[in-house]
Amino acid sequence: MSQQLSVGMDDSPIATRIEEARDILRALNFDSERCNERSALVLLALLDLPPEQAWEEAQSPMVRTVALMQWLRDEYDKDYKANSRETIRRFTLHQFIEAGLVVANPDDPKRAVNSPKNCYQIEPAALELISSYGKEGFPGRLQKYLEKLPGLKSIYASAREMSRIPVTLPNGEPIFLSPGGQNVLIKEIIDEFCSRYTPGGHVLYVGDADDKWSYFEKEMLAELGVTVDAHGKMPDLVVYLPDRKWLVLIEAASSHGPVDSKRHAELKSLFAGAESKGVGPVFISAFPTKTELRKYLGSIAWETDVWCADNHDHLIHFNGERFLGPYGVPGAS
Repeated sequence: MSQQLSVGMDDSPIATRIEEARDILRALNFDSERCNERSALVLLALLDLPPEQAWEEAQSPMVRTVALMQWLRDEYDKDYKANSRETIRRFTLHQFIEAGLVVANPDDPKRAVNSPKNCYQIEPAALELISSYGKEGFPGRLQKYLEKLPGLKSIYASAREMSRIPVTLPNGEPIFLSPGGQNVLIKEIIDEFCSRYTPGGHVLYVGDADDKWSYFEKEMLAELGVTVDAHGKMPDLVVYLPDRKWLVLIEAASSHGPVDSKRHAELKSLFAGAESKGVGPVFISAFPTKTELRKYLGSIAWETDVWCADNHDHLIHFNGERFLGPYGVPGAS
C-alpha cells in the first residue's frame, strides 16, 4: 500500500480525500469495484468524514442509505440519483458487510433486508484502524487487523445466521430465510397453509427478500413447461400438486400487494407453458391478518383466493365457478 498519493492535476481536498479512501480499500484487499469512487464515497459517508477533517476524527454513526446519499451531496457535492440507492446497497454495502468492514442493523439485527429502516455502521475494529491512516503505525495496525479479520468475519457471519428464520418444507427439507419482513409470513404459509390446502405438494420455489432464488427447483419447473430467467418476477411461493396437476402460486402480501388484475395477467403469462401441458395455475394472496387484507379488498383479482394467517383454517374465494382450483385448463381437476 502506498501512502504517497498521486491524484493527478486535481489536488482539491475532495479529490485527495477520495483517493485516500480508495487507498484504504485497496489496502483492505477489496476488488476494483469496491475501490472505485462510489465505494470510496460510501466509506467516507459511513465515517462521517468531510474532506477537510483528519482521519483521526472519523466517526461511526448508524446511517441509512438515503441519509448517506444526502450527506454526500452536502459534503462532497456528489448528487447520486434516487435510483442509485439500490446500486450502492447491492454493489458496495453488501460486500462491505460480507468483508466485516460494515455491520448491518446493529440496533436490530433481525430487521428485514427490505425494511426502509435498514442502517449501516462501520465495524469498531475497522474504525480504529482507519482512524490511524496516514500515521506512522498504520502499516503495523493494518497487518494485525488483517490477521484477525477471519475471526471477526466468522463472528458476524454466525450472528447473521442465528437471526435467520428456520423453515421446514413439506418434504422435511430445512431451509433458512433472512429475518423479518414478508419472510415471517412465508414461514406461516409453508407451516399452516401448505399443510391444510396443498397436502402432498412439492415446493418448487421460495422467494427470499435477501436472495430471490434461495430455493428453486429449476429442472422440475422446466419439466412442467415453465422456464424463468433472472428477470422473471416470480410469486413468493410455488407449490406443485402432481395428483391434481395444479401449480399453486402464492403471493405473500405483507410487504407487497396481492394478486391484483395486473399481477394475475403477469403470472398467467409467466406460467403459460404449464397450462399448455395441462397443469393449471391457482392464484393465492396470503395476508398476515384480516386487517391487512381490508386495505386491498378493492384490488384483488377475480378467480383468485385469499388466505389470512390469523384465520388459517379459512379461505376467501373471489368468484368463479371453482373453489381453490385452476380455470380453463383441460385435465387439471
